[in-house]
Amino acid sequence: MSKIAKLFKGSSGSSSSSKHHRSRGGPSAQEAIHKLRETEEMLTKKQDYLEKKIEQELMIAKKNGTKNKRAALQALKRKKRLEQQLTQIDGTLSTIEFQREALENSHTNTEVLKNMGFAASAMKKVHDNMDIGKIDDLMQDITEQQDVAREISEAISGPFGEAFDDDELLAELAELEQEELENNMKSMGGLPSVPSSKLPSAKPAQRASKCNTVLDV
Repeated sequence: MSKIAKLFKGSSGSSSSSKHHRSRGGPSAQEAIHKLRETEEMLTKKQDYLEKKIEQELMIAKKNGTKNKRAALQALKRKKRLEQQLTQIDGTLSTIEFQREALENSHTNTEVLKNMGFAASAMKKVHDNMDIGKIDDLMQDITEQQDVAREISEAISGPFGEAFDDDELLAELAELEQEELENNMKSMGGLPSVPSSKLPSAKPAQRASKCNTVLDV
């Protein structure tokens, strides 16, 4: 049996089984997300440490160079091992980040569905207290009251008092216009007045002499 198998077998012993028994429901989504974030933070700090160590080993290799090949090669070997660890941590961080995001999305979807179900239950409760027949009667009453209000509004806005004949009003308007026209003509001097006295008529003798004169000619 491999060491990893033994490790998992040992972890499922009596001491751990009791803990598993106590947390039969498993951790909540928020607890798991919190743990993953802690792991990410720990691995990020490990990355920073490894990067600094790699820089140090590189400086040692440069410092020794060909003068002390053995020390320089040892430093380069350590640098390579540190770089391998750094690469592994990068892959682990990517996996943890993917798992955390998936868990966060699942948690969000669960909350959304829970709230939608809560709203649906509330809506059903509201509708249970409603009678469709009463709603129809209520809408009919509202329509009737709107018709009554419209009739009242039309009655209030209609003409009040005596009603005047349009033809009479038009005739009066024509008289006013004629009067205004005459006033304008007077203000402009008006038309020449016709003499009131008759012109003198010719005497019969004079008319006869005139006729004779015309005949002689």
